[in-house]
This record gives sequence, structure tokens and C-alpha cells, in this order.
Amino acid sequence: MKSEALYDLGRYEESREAAVRRVAEDPDDPYGWLALARSQAALRLREEALSAVGEAVRLAPEWSSAHFVRGFVLRRMDRIEEAEEAQREAIRCNPENWAPRAQRAELLISLPGQKAAALAEAHEAVRLGPDEPETWEAMYKAAAFNERPDLSRDAVKQLLRIDPTHTLAVSLSTRQEAAKPGTSAARAADLYAGGLAAAPDSNWLRGDLDRAVYRMLRGTRWLALLCLVMAGVTLDVFPTDGEEPKELPIHLGTRLWALALMAAVWGFGALRRYQRMRTGAQLAVLALVRAPRERSFWPRVVLGQATWATLCALLLVVLPWTERTVPQVLFWLALVPNLLSITHDRDKVR
Repeated sequence: MKSEALYDLGRYEESREAAVRRVAEDPDDPYGWLALARSQAALRLREEALSAVGEAVRLAPEWSSAHFVRGFVLRRMDRIEEAEEAQREAIRCNPENWAPRAQRAELLISLPGQKAAALAEAHEAVRLGPDEPETWEAMYKAAAFNERPDLSRDAVKQLLRIDPTHTLAVSLSTRQEAAKPGTSAARAADLYAGGLAAAPDSNWLRGDLDRAVYRMLRGTRWLALLCLVMAGVTLDVFPTDGEEPKELPIHLGTRLWALALMAAVWGFGALRRYQRMRTGAQLAVLALVRAPRERSFWPRVVLGQATWATLCALLLVVLPWTERTVPQVLFWLALVPNLLSITHDRDKVR
């Protein structure tokens, strides 16, 4: 039917128009009413979709697909109990159909006292549709709700077997890998970028990638503070009581050596790590910094603090200071802003 073909192509408005013409020509055609309901549901015209699928159910009360679509629409309207009843009726009409069982398993999760029933229905859906992603999605949700990590892991594996780009499965498996102890922020960013390459529609992975990149940016402040401490030691900014302070200005060779060490800190601690990251993770760093202000405020803050501390460290080392008052002021001006915020901005990107 033309309406169904257009629906499968994602041309929902045209599908709805074709279905309207069909039911106008034959008001007693349940297929036309069901096609109209599906296209209206896709367009979020839920009241209209419920009315249309009601006509399909009236004309074909033993048609499983009509009850299934009715339950689908009711679920989108948050009428969970009615949706579960509709899926139960769809199962009665066709007990071998996996689709209403998968839907019913997910609906039972939202109903009190139905945890075991949800898992049992998910098992039945998987038995009837072992190669259908929707059945394993239902199994994952029911298993997670019943606190069965063994079944949850198996469901994710099966989803990846059926569809290696399945958004839910890729998101979950990537998160699990990135959550392993000892995973660095750069490694986590690489994992999330790889997951997004496979499942670009995953909002979970996008948010996780932003958080991993933010952890990396926060880490640059420690590099900057290390450079600042190196500069302070080189210049002997705060001489130890009882010891003869270093004579100013510090020898040029000593200052050049300190500059080389600072370059090594940034080269190996930031630049080399950035260059070894996946392209997607590199782009995420730039995107987070250049994002609208409400999203990139804290990333810009930590980058600004790292830049400021490194600049102060460079000034301490490059200039041939002959007294310590100004270097001491520069040292505190670089250190204090970082220390004030370094323990309070951990979760500013969500």
C-alpha cells in the first residue's frame, strides 16, 4: 500500500495524506485506518492516531497488529495501564508475535509489582524473536530492572551481534569499557569518540565525551602548576629560612634549562597525548571550547587558568629578575585562582 511504503521511507506527512485518501474511499478498510494511525503517531498527532487505530480495532477486533499499534500510541500518551492491556490483547490474538511481548515487557516495568512478570515476558519475546533488536532491548531493560547483570550483559552482546551500530548497545558497552579502573581521561575520550562513530545518535555518549574532554582540560591546570613550581624553584622565589638565597639574576643557562623542562611537560603531558587521540576526540575538544557560552563557560575557565599559570611561570623564568617582590606576587597570582576552583568545578560539564 502506498501509505505504508511512504511510512517506511520516513515520509510521514505524505503517508498520512495517502492514508486519508484511502479511508475516504473505503471507510471500512482496517488497513487504511491502521496506516493512518501509524503516520499520525509518527507526526505526534497522538489523539488523532488513537482515534484512527480505534477504528481499525472496531473493524478487525481479532487483528493483533491493530491492538499492538493502539498499545504503542497509548504508551506515547503515558497511559501505561491501558497500553499494557492493549498489548495483552494483541498477544491473545497472535501468541506467536514477538512485538507485543517486547512492548508489554517494557510496560510491565512501569507497573508496580510486575518485575518478575516483565522478565518472564522479555524471555518469551526473545524466544519468539531471537534475531530482533527490540526483543533484546526489552530483555536488557527488564534484566536491569530486576538487578540481573548477567542477563543485561548477555542482552548487550546479542544486540551487538544483531546490529554492531545499535545505539543502546554501543553506548552501554562503551561506557562499561571507559568505567574500568585506571582509565585516563584521554583514553575515555577516545573510547567515547569511537562509540559515537558507530552510534552517532547516542546522547549518552555525547555527554560522556564532553565530560571526558572536560576532565582532560582540568588536567592541564596540573601541568601549568607544575611549570609554576619549577619556575618558583628555579628563581628561588621563597628562600628557605636559614639558607642563603640564590643570587639574582639567575644564570641564563639555568633559566633555559627550566624552559626546556617546561616545554617537555607540555609536550609530553598535553600535546603528544592530544595528537595520539582519535580525530573525533580531538574535534570534541575544540567543539567544547568553542560551544555556546552556557556550555563552554567552565572549559574556558580551566583553560584560562592553565594559560595564566603557564604565562606567569614563563615570565618568572624568562625575565632576568634582580629582586623577588614582583616574582612572589606573580607566583601567588598564578597559584591562588587555580587552588580556589580546582576542587569545586569537577562536575561543571554534564
